[in-house]
Amino acid sequence: MSEPDAASARGVEPVAAGQALAMDRMYRLTRHVYDATRAYYLLGRDRMLSQVVTAPGTATLEVGCGTARNLIKLARRPEPGLLCGLDASQEMLNTAATSVARAGVPAAGHEPIRLRQGLAECLDRHGMFGREAPFDTIFFSYCLSMVPTWPGAIEAALANLRIGGQMLIVDFWDQGDLPRAFAAGLKAWLALFHVHYRPEVHDALVELGRSGRAEVRFESVARRYAYIATVRKV
Repeated sequence: MSEPDAASARGVEPVAAGQALAMDRMYRLTRHVYDATRAYYLLGRDRMLSQVVTAPGTATLEVGCGTARNLIKLARRPEPGLLCGLDASQEMLNTAATSVARAGVPAAGHEPIRLRQGLAECLDRHGMFGREAPFDTIFFSYCLSMVPTWPGAIEAALANLRIGGQMLIVDFWDQGDLPRAFAAGLKAWLALFHVHYRPEVHDALVELGRSGRAEVRFESVARRYAYIATVRKV
């Protein structure tokens, strides 16, 4: 079966198939060492996870869940609620499913983590998680800076949040409080991994807060190395 045909067989829409296959090619090999290599520079992830409220009856979604590293951490809580993960790459989801099974989470008596393939802007367009109720928390961990269609991703997430629910985002910032020479070297090093700060994403979140559709606040991670944005839907 050819790659486009394989993508169609997995239920990926034709328009999205090209992007999904591109992500598969990117992560086909690196997915096996992804968590080990990213631990050194994806700062602030655990601080963001500490803001995710889980309890019986809650529903949490990670967009761009990758290897399911973050979902597994949430699943180890006593009452994780429903946990879902969305990723464009089926290769990554294969690794995620293996990691979840190996970790033995969630514990017996709790619902398994639901993993689905799809693009961020297509979130729940076809009821991909088998639920009609909105999510309590949707989060992006170093994801939006890599998503070319990030405006649609933000809008889709907001549309699938309950009133009062929160969207959490951790991503690169401008390194503005770091020494200039160090910041320049850091940006060059990060570029080797195809990651960088996208000011347009940060600016869009600021405007979202000004629009009255959500309350938005930012906190700095490691002297503006990264930011955590909390977006509460109103």
